[in-house]
Amino acid sequence: MKSHFHQQLEALRMIVLQMAAKTERAMERALKALNERDEVLAQEVIDGDQEINELELEIDRLSLKLLALEQPMARDLRFIVGSIRMSIDLERIADQAVNIAQRAKFLCQRPPLEPLPALQRLADTAMDMLRVAVASFMNGNVNQARDVCQMDDDADEMNSRVLRTMIEYMIEESRTVERAVQTIIVARCLERVADQTTNIAENVIFIVDGVNIKHHCET
Repeated sequence: MKSHFHQQLEALRMIVLQMAAKTERAMERALKALNERDEVLAQEVIDGDQEINELELEIDRLSLKLLALEQPMARDLRFIVGSIRMSIDLERIADQAVNIAQRAKFLCQRPPLEPLPALQRLADTAMDMLRVAVASFMNGNVNQARDVCQMDDDADEMNSRVLRTMIEYMIEESRTVERAVQTIIVARCLERVADQTTNIAENVIFIVDGVNIKHHCET
């Protein structure tokens, strides 16, 4: 039978995965609201953020309790510390979903700009990174975590492409300035999601291998 301590560790793991699932869902819905110009869905993403915030607080409470009462060592200690770190990044990703939803509400009320393949690719890359990073945490798979690191360069490049395209729009036609700026903000949010997801991947490698590769995920 599992000890009470390991039952608590498993409970912590499940809360982190629950938070990850809700964060991923918030991102999916925010992007859907943006693409389908759905103001109601965008507001639902904004309203749902508090639930994710509460899960972060629950992870903090349980993690600190385990650290104080159980004095864990080795991988158990890394798992608890890693869970706290992961919850911080997930909360920040959820905040980016809210930011995108807010931009979607604004853009819903204006004529659409031309489709931007680079923005769609950036969104797809950020979501793929998030899904793989969460899977790497769930499976304890450092190879999946390293895959996430390799994808970050693509996200950076797509963000730059969106920025260049929007600047060209603004130069050519002043009426697009307001919408172009909002689109640049969306791209920046997605680029931040990619960065925060890379943090999660680095965290998985820390938990599994005990190696801190913060800021050096590709190595």
